[in-house]
Amino acid sequence: MTEKAAVSQGAILPSSDSVSAQTRTMLWVLLIVYIFNFLDRQIVNILAEPIKADLGLTDTELGLLAGPAFAVFYALLGIPIARYADKEGTNRIRLISLALAIWSAMTAVCGLAQNFVQLLFARIGVGIGEAGCTPAAHSLITDSVAPEKRSSAIAFYGMGVPIGSLLGLIIGGIVNDLYGWRIALMLVGLPGLLLALVVLFALREPRHLKPAVETAARPVQLSTTAAMREIFASRAFVYILIAASVTAFLGYGKALWTISFFIRSHGLSTTEAGLSMAVVLGVAGVFGTWLGGKVADKLGSRDKKHILTLPAYGMAIAAPVLFLGYYMENWLIAVALLIVPTILNSAYYGPAYGCVQGLVRPQARAVAASIMLFGQNLIGLGFGPFLFGVLSDQLAPTYGQESVRYVLYGAAWLGLIPAFFFWRASLRLSRELKSG
Repeated sequence: MTEKAAVSQGAILPSSDSVSAQTRTMLWVLLIVYIFNFLDRQIVNILAEPIKADLGLTDTELGLLAGPAFAVFYALLGIPIARYADKEGTNRIRLISLALAIWSAMTAVCGLAQNFVQLLFARIGVGIGEAGCTPAAHSLITDSVAPEKRSSAIAFYGMGVPIGSLLGLIIGGIVNDLYGWRIALMLVGLPGLLLALVVLFALREPRHLKPAVETAARPVQLSTTAAMREIFASRAFVYILIAASVTAFLGYGKALWTISFFIRSHGLSTTEAGLSMAVVLGVAGVFGTWLGGKVADKLGSRDKKHILTLPAYGMAIAAPVLFLGYYMENWLIAVALLIVPTILNSAYYGPAYGCVQGLVRPQARAVAASIMLFGQNLIGLGFGPFLFGVLSDQLAPTYGQESVRYVLYGAAWLGLIPAFFFWRASLRLSRELKSG
């Protein structure tokens, strides 16, 4: 592959050998960063019950800490940071490194909180830091991988979601039982400061590796208004945005309250609940995310509409199985029944974000990803755990400790909504996806 061919395919590295080596290194390091991203973000789920007991919180306050405290600032800052990441002169490696250092430090600070307000502000700090990661990471991946491999590459990065959640459940549950929730938060936060240095020195910004002759051919930068106009002109993007936002709303809500459900309704300890959910949210989630990317690239090579086939039909199949899982009284059967829905509900990440990167020009890719993250985090993380908690409090006078179970019943069937919108988006992909 010549330098010109490499650039035209978005690899923008000088030779096929270096493209391969640089890309593999970048993908693995970004995966580890994203693992820390979700480890630090989601560990509060397994620690929710001990935090509630120690600080005397209500379910509504727990939902606020897990959701809006993080998500509002994450979502609001995500778009301007992504706009900065899309600029030709921005070093996205430095941006990710700085973001990682901020959210890691603030996770450790969460362990020092003595009351609800202090913990609230610390969680806001985590959200501010994490806003700088994924849009820049998606932009880096898209610049380095050919379009026909985009879903798989982004899905590989997306495996950080279930892996980080898995580690958060295991580490949080075990360390909490041994040393308490404060030590658990500090233990997962501080290593991220070292990883930030690794990112800074191990990766190179692909833009700085472009040959000098390419400078004159650089595309004109889009204004924020022009980028937004182009993004929302895509009907497929709008459908994917709706589907992904509802998926996140249900996913974040279930991630927090399913753990509480097993602790309250089935009498599990935090360690038992953490290990059980690690199998479901972690192992099954990793496999589902990987499978979604592979299936999308394989089926999409035949017909682009099939890039979203697995998310659309998989989520429809998952809804009734998930309902049965929450209905069962035997906790082992319940855990087993949650595995398949988790695989199917996790398969959307690579196909959805891969499509988003292909629906707009390179100058708007980070912004497009940030809008997706805005919807997923403001609607999903911002309101999912919080509204689930509010509903649980409202149902508690009638159902007592079982109130969470009834909230999860409804969440299972609402999974049909994103299935419909992913299907609608798939019908437009052949017309709207760009070639590069």
